[in-house]
Amino acid sequence: MESGQLLRRPAPSAGSEPSVRGGWRAAFYLVVVAFLERLGFYGVQGNLIMYLTGPLGMPTAAAAAGVNAWAGTVQVLPLVGALAADTRLGRYRAVLAAGVLYLLSLGMPTASSALQAALPHSASSPPSTSPAHLTFIYVALYLLALAQGFHRPCAEALGGDQFALRDGGDPGSPAASRSSYFNWFHFSISWGYATSTTVLSYVEDNAGWTAGFGACWAMMVLSLAVFLLGARAYRAEEPVDASRFVETARAWAARFFRRKDATSTERLLDRQPEEVKGVIVKLLPIWCGAMVYAAVTSQVYTLFTKQGSTLDRRLGTGLVVPPAALQCLISFTFITMLPVYDRILIPLAKKYSKNTCCITTLQRIGIGLVISVIPMIVAALVEMRRLRIARDYGLVDKPEVTIPMSVWWVVPQFILSGLADVFTIVGLQEFFYDQVPDGLRSLGLALYLSIFGIRSFINSFLVYAIDKVTSREGDSWFSNNLNRGHLDYFYWLLAVLNVFGLAAYLYFSRVYAHKKKGQGLLVQ
Repeated sequence: MESGQLLRRPAPSAGSEPSVRGGWRAAFYLVVVAFLERLGFYGVQGNLIMYLTGPLGMPTAAAAAGVNAWAGTVQVLPLVGALAADTRLGRYRAVLAAGVLYLLSLGMPTASSALQAALPHSASSPPSTSPAHLTFIYVALYLLALAQGFHRPCAEALGGDQFALRDGGDPGSPAASRSSYFNWFHFSISWGYATSTTVLSYVEDNAGWTAGFGACWAMMVLSLAVFLLGARAYRAEEPVDASRFVETARAWAARFFRRKDATSTERLLDRQPEEVKGVIVKLLPIWCGAMVYAAVTSQVYTLFTKQGSTLDRRLGTGLVVPPAALQCLISFTFITMLPVYDRILIPLAKKYSKNTCCITTLQRIGIGLVISVIPMIVAALVEMRRLRIARDYGLVDKPEVTIPMSVWWVVPQFILSGLADVFTIVGLQEFFYDQVPDGLRSLGLALYLSIFGIRSFINSFLVYAIDKVTSREGDSWFSNNLNRGHLDYFYWLLAVLNVFGLAAYLYFSRVYAHKKKGQGLLVQ
């Protein structure tokens, strides 16, 4: 082995041979861990703004700004956690450290809310929070974000490692098993999201914040316990040689910024194998193509929900569907369709394909991108009908009055968005895991997660720019009175952008050179 390699050695086995480690037995523990971890994390994230504006008494604008800043940090920190895991800690120890951070960060608001509830206060006066107390809560929240940054990419990558081809490794088809693992991993976290946003949010709203935060803390205790139960089954990796990784990164940075010493780096970069160049250069177009998709589909959490809030949401007698509950349709689509994809579609495709995975990751992403155009078209048509009904019933200037149109009309666009995610999101996870060097797979998954972090900035800029332009000539497309706005125009625009993004993706995916199996090292 050359001295310039980024070393990637199996972790020392304690009492068992490497041949009995890994496989589905080990991955099962991590799938359960993912479910429990998402329960605890989303139990806080899903209802955070209600906690800040309720018991903490923060103004709505300040609370919204705080939540947005925290949510952005949550999306960025996986890059930090993945880099630390792949170059220093190793994935197993990173997940273990995340578990400890989770217990600490969730224990803090649990104890704080219990103490706050015990203090005497008047029911008629609004709650007040001291700067020290507010600082304490924000420290807890950012520790929670840091824990998630270590856990999310590293736990998922550790699960994928259980199907890596090794000497005496898992028999059969590791690639097909690993593809199936990513399906079931996302199936698990979808259940975690759906359960937390319904059950735990109900506990917080009705049993109190102490009970709610305590339940989240208990979920993390169970998550850590299950993770430790599987310790002897995992096939773990030692971190790579960080100094060589940093040296390569500095060389590419010197070339990018055209520094004076960039000439000396050319020899270093020229000696890198094609895999490194593929990772740095060829992943970027796929990443950018997915960015267009992510920015477009982010509407399900904002404008789709706002659109649904204007409709008749009564189900039966007396039951009114909360607008945000429509988002659960995406999770339920995941829960329903992932088993269908894994257990029905893949076996059928196997009869007609020579590929062990039947559908490649790039093909899977492409299918999702094609589907993602449809919900935007459906949403535009539904909005055109909604505006027509508002005009026919004389409700254009009565935004507070419910449009006599059933909420069932917006259900298809949520389900179609979830169906697109079944192909695209899981495909992107597997692609970024598989196409980076073996020792940097946590970082690969963090790159995937960064797509959905940056999308919020792109979407915010897009909405801001269109609002400024369209409001000059009258009502903005995003008018506070949706009956005078034109969300349908915006949806048509997004459909067109998605088509351009799809065309770019199809071009770059055709010329993309896959990493050859067995190439897992960066060599200088």
